[in-house]
Amino acid sequence: MFVHAETSTGALQPAGAICRAAHECGALVIGDCVTSLGGMPVDIDENGIDIAYSGTQKCLSAPPGLAPLTLSGAALDKLRARTSPCVSWYLDLKLIDEYWGTSHRYHHTAPITMFFALREALRLCQQETLEARFERHRLNHRAFVAGIEALGLSMHVPVANRLWTLNTPTLPEGCDDGELRKRLLDEFGIEVLGGFGPLAGKILRVGLMGASSQRQYVLLLLGALETCLQANGGTRAAEAVYQSSGGRGDRED
Repeated sequence: MFVHAETSTGALQPAGAICRAAHECGALVIGDCVTSLGGMPVDIDENGIDIAYSGTQKCLSAPPGLAPLTLSGAALDKLRARTSPCVSWYLDLKLIDEYWGTSHRYHHTAPITMFFALREALRLCQQETLEARFERHRLNHRAFVAGIEALGLSMHVPVANRLWTLNTPTLPEGCDDGELRKRLLDEFGIEVLGGFGPLAGKILRVGLMGASSQRQYVLLLLGALETCLQANGGTRAAEAVYQSSGGRGDRED
């Protein structure tokens, strides 16, 4: 199992390489795509992910409560050939397969209202098109990074491995991340997360995903950071990225 979009660090994991190595050993691969589905290409079949799951609340911008799931043919064959019982009712994919498939054997009462919410979120994705949606996330990420670097900060993750949906700028030496995040919330109404574990106090974790991946939010946060860090040039650098790309960074309905 691997996490495609790793939110504690802001790193994108190489799905193709991981799957190839696992398949060479005869293993199936489970991919956690919670923070990438709908915001970055996942390419499940192309990468060879056997079981992929996600959530509805992040890049899809639907309410939390559903977990989209897909299984490859090889994973289904393995599941259906299982002889030992699963110890968990909730996570018994064999029962869910039967519920969804031929026998329609009861497993749970589906949350119908959540399905309507997910359908609307997917309709908006289709209306925007995946290509435009991915480009919007990529553009806002690029603009944010340009602004961060103009403020004299750096990103924690190298360029080739950065998420577009979860950005992790490093904090300047001597900056109290708790005080900074409290000021952002109290004075500007902006909530960002800090690092944890070895990265506690060293980075910010800034989500730009789904409905929140918008030009206005990028510029609002950069402007707030300019004030809090007593630095200049962040919003100007971001605006330059938007102008040079010819993109708006917003949904074009």
